[in-house]
Amino acid sequence: MTRATVYTVPNCADCAAVKRLLETHGVEYTERDVRADETAKAEMFALTNVRIAPVTVLDGQVFYGEFDDQRPQLEALLHAASDGGAPHDRATQ
Repeated sequence: MTRATVYTVPNCADCAAVKRLLETHGVEYTERDVRADETAKAEMFALTNVRIAPVTVLDGQVFYGEFDDQRPQLEALLHAASDGGAPHDRATQ
């Protein structure tokens, strides 16, 4: 089963949209609030070198930026996972 980690901040529309997309596809995820958890903030920065949520880690691939930027790549990976194949040459940001 596909699993994800979503690094978020409270009241973030893009963070909520990423979580809804994952839920729609039946993906279990761990939410890490980088505003309340310094360890989560450090992990997110180590993964991306950015300090702005949301950051999504899905099957070991890291995506960041606004939801509209992440969505095509996340959907490609999610569809590939549901089809049992690999996504077509989609690079992370």
